[in-house]
Amino acid sequence: MAFIVKKFGGSSVATTAKIVGVAERVLKEKEPDDKIVLVVSAMGDTTDELISMAKAIDNRPSQREMDMLLSTGEQITISLLTMAFQKLGVDAVSLTGGQAGIATSGVHAKARIVDVNPERILAELDKDKIVVVAGFQGVTELGDITTLGRGGSDTTAVALAGALGADICEIFTDVDGVYSADPRVVKDARRMKEITYNEMLEMARLGAVVMQPRSVEMGKHYGVPIHVRSTFTLEQGTIIREEYTMKEREFTIRGVTHDVNVAKVAILGVPDQPGIAYTIFSALAEKAIDVDMIVQSIRNADKKIIDMVFTISKPDVDQAKVLVEKLVKDMGALGVVIDENVAKVSVVGAGMYGSPGIAATMFGALGEAGVNIEVISTSEISISCLIKEDQVKEAVNAIHQKFFKE
Repeated sequence: MAFIVKKFGGSSVATTAKIVGVAERVLKEKEPDDKIVLVVSAMGDTTDELISMAKAIDNRPSQREMDMLLSTGEQITISLLTMAFQKLGVDAVSLTGGQAGIATSGVHAKARIVDVNPERILAELDKDKIVVVAGFQGVTELGDITTLGRGGSDTTAVALAGALGADICEIFTDVDGVYSADPRVVKDARRMKEITYNEMLEMARLGAVVMQPRSVEMGKHYGVPIHVRSTFTLEQGTIIREEYTMKEREFTIRGVTHDVNVAKVAILGVPDQPGIAYTIFSALAEKAIDVDMIVQSIRNADKKIIDMVFTISKPDVDQAKVLVEKLVKDMGALGVVIDENVAKVSVVGAGMYGSPGIAATMFGALGEAGVNIEVISTSEISISCLIKEDQVKEAVNAIHQKFFKE
């Protein structure tokens, strides 16, 4: 007997025929005593369609009402998938995030899971039912529906697997595992059999969209192995776990990632005085705007003014612009420039720690490809460079070729 949480993404449930196919696959793989919980996303492009409908009414709708709207996408899928199981003669029940016991913070569109009470799920499993849960959503202590951000269904699935004590969490998607680079960009990208939580977390944070960073954090917290695999084949994918259990060919880095969902913010002529960085970044934090790649540089040493440059996600640009323009006025800074035509490319790997020359090799690859670097940031297991968005493909391929030569 196994206790398994399976998550199916939007492409896996894009049509009613695919939804029936998911039900048939789950039943084909299920052993008689297995306990199965499914987490599903909205069908295909449903979320994008709902966003378009909202913006046809108001280009800047309230985040609360957007959460109310977007959460309906997953509720359509759970109902249809449960109907498919019932049509196939298997007892199943659908639950919203709130009904499944997922409690979240009150930040709309970017909520975090703060607790999971799986009593209702366990009660339904004890009745020998397959439980189908809406991903991407939860409820606050006041009962308001919230959503978990892009890729939030992954987080729902891993959080439930941890709270339920599941043996494994399987993430079914349109790719067959985690690759050394996006295979749609790099033709000779390599599929990994295993990757550690720390490496996968860094890759996800830096743009590998196969997993949401918070879902990997959940897996690490609970110690739940995560199996990323394809909905459309029976092949084994990539296991994300604490440590490697098998030998693969060793490369200095594990992956090359890219992220085009970023914007560069430059606050010019900021007074060089104590507390100024706190003023800027605490204001952004209060609005739940994540900041990355922070660089402070001297603009005029005599006048004691500096430039503050950092990156944010593109969806946060409108809100950040209003906030930063007010800060510029209050601080007496010279102005702000926001550039949305940028992208981040990164190399990730635990093996790079203590291996001199990684940065030089990466910078050399970009130089040979004619790619200029605007901002650089590092961690113990990653190096990231901000470049122009229209040079992403050349940059990723050049870096991958340097590090993954045969």
